Amino acid sequence: MAYTVLARRYRSQDFDSVVGQEAIARTLRNAIDTDRVAHAYLFCGTRGVGKTSMARIFAKALNGGGPEIDALIMQGKDTDVIEIDAASNTGVDNVRELIANAAYRPLRGRLKIYIIDEVHMLSNNAFNALLKTMEEPPEHVKFILCTTDAHKVPATIASRCQRFDFRNIPASQIAEHLRSVVKSEERTAEPELLHAVAKLGNGSMRDALSLLDRLMASGEKKLTVRLLEELLGLPDRELTGTLIDRIAEGDAGEALKAADALLVRGNSIDQMLDAIVERLRDLMVLAACGPETTLVDLSEEARAEEAARAKRFDAAGIVHMIALCENVQQAAKRSSAPRALLEALVVRLALTEKLADVTAVVTASKSVSGAQRAAEPAGAGAKKR
Repeated sequence: MAYTVLARRYRSQDFDSVVGQEAIARTLRNAIDTDRVAHAYLFCGTRGVGKTSMARIFAKALNGGGPEIDALIMQGKDTDVIEIDAASNTGVDNVRELIANAAYRPLRGRLKIYIIDEVHMLSNNAFNALLKTMEEPPEHVKFILCTTDAHKVPATIASRCQRFDFRNIPASQIAEHLRSVVKSEERTAEPELLHAVAKLGNGSMRDALSLLDRLMASGEKKLTVRLLEELLGLPDRELTGTLIDRIAEGDAGEALKAADALLVRGNSIDQMLDAIVERLRDLMVLAACGPETTLVDLSEEARAEEAARAKRFDAAGIVHMIALCENVQQAAKRSSAPRALLEALVVRLALTEKLADVTAVVTASKSVSGAQRAAEPAGAGAKKR
């Protein structure tokens, strides 16, 4: 049998199994229970957050008629729940065919439901052709429009729909779902690996599951952060921690050695700076909010480690460090000697406290001199000259 990817095998099958969009699932279920189902819906959100899955679940709840029909609906193959990819069916002729078929009653279910994915890709003429049917559809027809670019959907169409905005799924919820998937696949994974994959998903469950699929394809029974770093060419987390420790100690020489160790592994300067900024961000939040903050998404072990590291810095100092990293990252893209800029940055970060002390001494000295001049009697300065 052909292999089915994790993103398809573990997609939500009913309202109760939806991850990250519970409020929308609850509202749609209540609409069915109270017989307040609209004739058209607009599902908006970035890729991989559950728009199409929710559309199928909703269609199944409206039209389901047993396990066989339910399975066909969830696979997008049911005759009464018609899925259309607007990206490849953009023309007015495609919409006219849809409208013509909408006149016929469903074959098996109560309703004929049209799920139009990436609806914003339709041409203006296609939207105009769709408008009249959406305005006064046959009583047996429902529309569910899905889009990643809601602003491209004409107001005349959007105003005839009940709109639901799908949010990016929190990394903590993605990590929890990944944990159950790993268990179901009879594998084990480091807690920090699950959190790292969840964060790399950037709010998309599908992207996170696809990355997990790549890790499992390695054949390893235990999935580790090191495996992820090797697969994606990411900077070594432990080496990055060592670099930040040397910066905290003010040891510029050892900090440069740690930076070199990261470069030797084949990491680009841009990747290194991204990794440093991400770690500094976590340290800043931990320093400002305390170790129990939910604003940092780490496993318990990594949280304890980073909380201890955060005590070596103050939040204001880390803000300055992040700004320096951002400036160098922009400059390095235009420079013919990006490594020199990186190493200058590393030394600058390691010497931040010393430079801050020098600045304080100079400022204090100027303040004292100014106060002394102000305290001198009038004309005293002229006499000295």
